[in-house]
Amino acid sequence: MTLYGLSDDFDVIIIGGGPAGATTAGLLAQRGRRVLVLDRERFPRYHIGESLIPGFMLPMEELGLTERLEAKGFERKYGGTLVWGNNEIPWNFSFSTGGRIPYSYHTRRADLDTMILDRARELGAIVVEEATVKDTIEEDGRVVGVRYALRGHEGAVEARGSLVIDASGQARVIGRKYSDVNWHDQLQNVAVWTYFDNCHRLPGDDWTNILIEGIKDGWFWGIPIDKGVFSVGYVTRSATASSAEKSLEDLFTAELQNTSKLKELLKDAHQTSGYRSARDWSYTNERFYGNGWVLVGDAAAFVDPLFSTGVALATLAGSALAKIVDQIVEHPEIEEKALDRYDAAYREFFNDIRIFVEQFYDRSKTKGFYFNLAQEITDPDKKNDAQVDFVKLVSGLSGDHTLFNLNFDDLIGDASAPSTAGN
Repeated sequence: MTLYGLSDDFDVIIIGGGPAGATTAGLLAQRGRRVLVLDRERFPRYHIGESLIPGFMLPMEELGLTERLEAKGFERKYGGTLVWGNNEIPWNFSFSTGGRIPYSYHTRRADLDTMILDRARELGAIVVEEATVKDTIEEDGRVVGVRYALRGHEGAVEARGSLVIDASGQARVIGRKYSDVNWHDQLQNVAVWTYFDNCHRLPGDDWTNILIEGIKDGWFWGIPIDKGVFSVGYVTRSATASSAEKSLEDLFTAELQNTSKLKELLKDAHQTSGYRSARDWSYTNERFYGNGWVLVGDAAAFVDPLFSTGVALATLAGSALAKIVDQIVEHPEIEEKALDRYDAAYREFFNDIRIFVEQFYDRSKTKGFYFNLAQEITDPDKKNDAQVDFVKLVSGLSGDHTLFNLNFDDLIGDASAPSTAGN
C-alpha cells in the first residue's frame, strides 16, 4: 500500500516531527534530499518545554526562522534568576556574557513546534501526521524502511529509505528495538507542573528571566510565557515523591509554600489548567546508530530540565545530523565513520551538560563554585573567565564547535579506517 499515490522510496525517513525531527527534515530537504516525516499526532499538539536557550537559535538561523520567531511575539529570554546555593540569595546570569547570541525565547511549544514542522514542509519534506510507525523493515540485517499505520485507515503502509532516523522523543520507536538505555541514577526525578494567570514578574531587566528556585527537597521553575501567564513546575527525586504519602498535586501545593521568590510572583495568580507530570528524566541510549538507523533528540538522550537544554540539544544535533546524512546519501561508504563522529560529538556535548547538572544539584556550594565547575568541564585550559564558561554552558553554546560545526569532509573517499563507537 502506498499513501495517496506518493512514492514509497525516499532518501531519508524520519520518525517524529518535533524539533529534532523537523529540523533534520527541513535541512535535508533544503539540500535537495527526498525526506518523509511520520508523526503519530496532529499538529499543533501540546508539549512541555517552553523555555529555550541561545544554542537553539543557530539551527533556526539555518532554517530561516529567526524573523518568524520574532514576529510570533514570543517573549525574549535574556537570562535567568536563581535562588540557589548555600545562602539562597537570588542571583542572575545574562546570556550576553556567553557569546554572540544574547537571547532566546519563552514559547508555547504547540506554536513553536508547528512553525518548525511547517518550515520543513515549505523546504520540501513530505510530512504525514497521525501516522504510527509499527515496525522497521529489515533486509540482510539492515534497516531499509518502516511500516506505519494511518489513523482511520486499515492496513499498513510501507516506506523505504537509505536511512531511517528516530526522532520520536521519549517514545524511542527505534531505540527501544535496537538499543538498551542507561538511566542516570543521580537524575531520577519526577516533575509536576501546571499554569497560572495574573502572575507578577521579576523586576527591571529580569522581567523575562526564567526563575529557578531551589528548596529543601527539590526545585521549582517559573517561566513567563506571555501576558501574565506562567508555566510553573516542581522537580524532586522520584524516591522523595514516592515516600511523601501525598499526591503529586498536593506535593506541588505544599512545596510551593516553601519558596520565597516564586510564591510572591504567584500571590495574586490563579491556576488555569490541570496538573501534568513526568518521571525518570535522564537517560542515554547505549547506541546512537546502527545498520541503516540513527537516533536524534530525546530519542537518543535526555537530560534533566534544570537549564532548559532539551530543545537546543535536539535541534543542534538535528542540524549536525542533516549535514552528515546529506553526505552519506551521496557517499554511502562513509556511513559508519561519519555516524561514529556524530555519536562521539553528541555524547561529549550531552555529557558535559549532564555532569554539570548532576553536580549543580548540590546546593551547598557558592555561585563561584558553579562557575568554576562549568570551566573545569568545558574549558580546563581556562581560556575564558569562569563566569563566561558558565553562561556558555547553560546557553548551549559550549559544544557548538564539536557538534554544530562537526566536520567530516576528510572521510569522503577514505572510509577504510576502523570505527571506534556506535556498535
